[in-house]
Amino acid sequence: MRDILDLERFPLDQPGSEAWKDLVETCRRDLAQEGMFNLEGLLHRDVARRAVADMRPRFDTEAFLHQRRHNIYFKKIADLPDDHPALQEFDTSNRTLCADQIAGSALLRLYEWPEFAQFLAATMDKPALHVMDDPMASVNVMSYQEGQALNWHFDRSEFTTTLLLQAPAQGGQFEYRTNLRSDTDPNYDGVARLLNSEDDQSKTITLSPGTLNVFKGKNTAHRVTPIVGEEARVIAVFSYYEQPGVSFTSEERLGFYGRA
Repeated sequence: MRDILDLERFPLDQPGSEAWKDLVETCRRDLAQEGMFNLEGLLHRDVARRAVADMRPRFDTEAFLHQRRHNIYFKKIADLPDDHPALQEFDTSNRTLCADQIAGSALLRLYEWPEFAQFLAATMDKPALHVMDDPMASVNVMSYQEGQALNWHFDRSEFTTTLLLQAPAQGGQFEYRTNLRSDTDPNYDGVARLLNSEDDQSKTITLSPGTLNVFKGKNTAHRVTPIVGEEARVIAVFSYYEQPGVSFTSEERLGFYGRA
């Protein structure tokens, strides 16, 4: 994996070593304090550039154009009236390639590398993480072109694992608010304050290509600001589960990818 990863700075290939334990501890601390951790430069930049170049024709001809109007929860909330400020609606748009469209890529090599899942599980304090059996959903690569954005939302999963492959010239910043809600408290008033730009605890970061980003997506509200310019924002999303054998249903694949 040294041909695609910087394993000198990030010894993911040495589980149990002191250097590996130190890295895991740093990531755990960042997750606890900031709700995320970043390994900047984990993927070599030339590998990221080649991956984007290889996928560019597929984005032009094969990618699924995902666009929808939604609130931050991606669903109706029975407890709230439709005009509640926490239910403001936004537009999200991107182009998506699935795992079966990037066969043989460095991204799939990384996803299927057992030491990667072992490292992620340790940072999240999980006994183990497993790859998906789903031939489409295991790794997705999203391209956000000029005017497109990933708007405010909460994720379905507890943690979200992404790898930035290409950054735009302008826009495409990652804005987030850690622990805005909990599993027992939806914090509708707090969500409303965030969406009205009245939350002084929201943060914005700009990631560089090759950066691994892991964050607590289930209770962290987050978005990617609109892209400006000809350079797209391209990011890979890795999906692991605590139990083996997970696959999406045909209905879920149709909704996410336009095909089953």
